[in-house]
Formats: sequence, structure tokens, C-alpha cells
Amino acid sequence: MNTTNDAQLALSAAQSGSAVVRKLYGAPLDRVEKSAGDFATEADLAAERTMLDLLRAARPEDAVTGEESGATGTADTRRRWLVDPLCGTLNYAVQNMLVGVNVALRETGSGITAAATADPFNDEVFWTDGTRARLRRGDTDTDLRPSPDSCLVDLNLDPPFPAFPPARLLTAPGFAERFRPRVVSTTLALAWVAAGRRAAYVTDGGDLRESVHFAAGIALCEAAGCTVTGLDGLPLASSAGGLVAAADAATHTALMELIRRA
Repeated sequence: MNTTNDAQLALSAAQSGSAVVRKLYGAPLDRVEKSAGDFATEADLAAERTMLDLLRAARPEDAVTGEESGATGTADTRRRWLVDPLCGTLNYAVQNMLVGVNVALRETGSGITAAATADPFNDEVFWTDGTRARLRRGDTDTDLRPSPDSCLVDLNLDPPFPAFPPARLLTAPGFAERFRPRVVSTTLALAWVAAGRRAAYVTDGGDLRESVHFAAGIALCEAAGCTVTGLDGLPLASSAGGLVAAADAATHTALMELIRRA
């Protein structure tokens, strides 16, 4: 079993979930309450079922963690798929098309070796085999190329508000002189950093390396050559938590200075 095949499987799984999300868009959907202010819709559940069925059929020995169904398979398995079938559920529920479909393969000792993030409404899948990062439109793949030129920094402002809420960056002296904030409330924005559509993405939230929400986007950014660290500027493996994914080192340095002053 090689990582190229795993990458293609990740891409296919993201596409399959994306098709479900697109099909159910705009339909009346029951909500499943999860916690205060957090819920899933039938689209989340149906997309996850479709993705998990595909992954389990192709890799029956692998474990899977789904955002909605939780962890299945052997706890100490070497290979685990991380699935977020609809990142941006609240956006979707109010018929805002800013959502992503995430899948990543975590292998013990190697980290994320395959990942994909699909945009259901733009016929785009951002994917990586752990070495290169690419964008598929239709049957065509192109390399992802990060760029700081937009000066757009996406901030995760979703509660609960941690020790350093990224909202503090908005009032940090010097932020507005160099950057412009964006809040899309989906980790699709991480794929946009890898693709050069955002200069950076900033969030708090602990260790995100094996999060179903963030693992795919982090892998895309790293494979594309972005500068990716925790909020303390340390590599994610040794960081206290959070995430700063920047298109280049200069943008990362500028954001770290602002974070320290905020």
C-alpha cells in the first residue's frame, strides 16, 4: 500500500462527501444538537456515512475517526483516517456556501501522509500525498503555490474563547497597516493559504495535528511550503498549541510579532 494510492483515496473520499453536501444544499434538514451553539445536520451525517463506507471498503484494516460518529477500529492502530464531512455547518445551514470537506490519513511515526479538502461548490479538491500539494479541477491537477500578496489573514473567531483569542489581533498595533482580516468559519481557509488565496490563517485551540477539522489543512500548508507553527512560534510537535499557517516566513514573522504584542 503506497502513499500515492492513499492520496487518491483521500481525494476520492473528499469528493464523495462533497457530492452529498452539494446534493442536500438548500433542502430542509433536521438538526442534531451536540452542545450549546453546536449542531450537525443530516448533510453532515450523510456525507460522513458515504466517506466512511468508501474508506472502510478500500482499507478495512485501518481505523477511522469521524467528526459525527467518533473513533472506530483499534485504538493503537498505525493508520487512522480523520474525517470532517462538513466543516462550516452553521454556514451551510443558513445557505452560505463557505464550507469544506476534510479527510486525512495519520500514520504513526510519519504524521499525515495523505489528505484532501474539497470545496463542494467550486468543483475543487486540494490534496496532498505528504510531499506535494495540488489542486484538482475536473481531471486536471496543478501545484499549489502559497503567496502573501493578498494580505488577507483568516481568523478563527469561533468560541469557546481560549487564552489567546485571535480576535485580539484585530486591535493589535500594526495589524491594519499590513493585513486585512477575514472570517469564513471553515478550515477551507487553510487550503486557501496553501493555494495563495490567503496570506495566513490563525487560530487557538490546543494541539490540532490530529484534529478532524485541521489535520488536512495543516498537511496541505506544510506540503505547499508554508510556514506553519503554533501560536508560540514553535513547531507544532513541540508547541503549546494553536496554529499560525503563513504563506511565507516574512508573513509568519510579522504575525508572530503582532501576536506577542496583542
